Amino acid sequence: MDTTAKLDEVKTTPWSGGRSPFSVEYGKLMMWFFLLSDAFTFSAFLIYYGSQRFSKMTWPDPDIVFQSIPGITDHGAPLVFVGIMTFILIMSSVTMVLAVEAGHRNSKKEVIWWMVATIIGGFMFLGCQALEWSHLHHEGFWWGTIPGPEAVSALGADNISAQQFANLFFTITGFHGFHVFSGVIINIIILIMTMLGVFERRGHYLMIEKVGLYWHFVDLVWVFVFTFFYLV
Repeated sequence: MDTTAKLDEVKTTPWSGGRSPFSVEYGKLMMWFFLLSDAFTFSAFLIYYGSQRFSKMTWPDPDIVFQSIPGITDHGAPLVFVGIMTFILIMSSVTMVLAVEAGHRNSKKEVIWWMVATIIGGFMFLGCQALEWSHLHHEGFWWGTIPGPEAVSALGADNISAQQFANLFFTITGFHGFHVFSGVIINIIILIMTMLGVFERRGHYLMIEKVGLYWHFVDLVWVFVFTFFYLV
């Protein structure tokens, strides 16, 4: 008579006691690998910015540099415009979550509407960034270019720190903006595929979830960019 209890039976495979943590769909795993490598790139940019920022005795005051609302006022509203930009991007991440959730329920109509909202949010963010770049360029900031000595002194900086700030600002926010633009294009492609019923025929909307991972990553990176450039 076998007196060995079921719970005491020796397992014969490494994961027979539960589900393997590596049972991840291939495409999703590759997306995670890509996002990890991209995180290293953004980290290198921001670490370099931080090293330059804190190695200098003076640095442009973000409350002065970013005190305008393009098209409305040139001063007196520090960080208001970038706050609006951040809110738009975060809300686009919310709509992407809702698109993924609708995909889990195989609700094609809801996926379409939430993807449209996400795309609109992405375009709005890019439009705001273009306005901000245009305003700063009008003020004299660009790659290799800064305002005159008096304007730089009013920012609480010197020529060297102001030039480094300008170069790094346009490089890092431009790199992030390129990611947002790429995400919008990908979202448009996925939206068209959804409207054509590609995922409906496949029986799942896993691609929406993969694209959602990329979009959430872009939003998360902006939180760090916002902190480094606009708050510190």
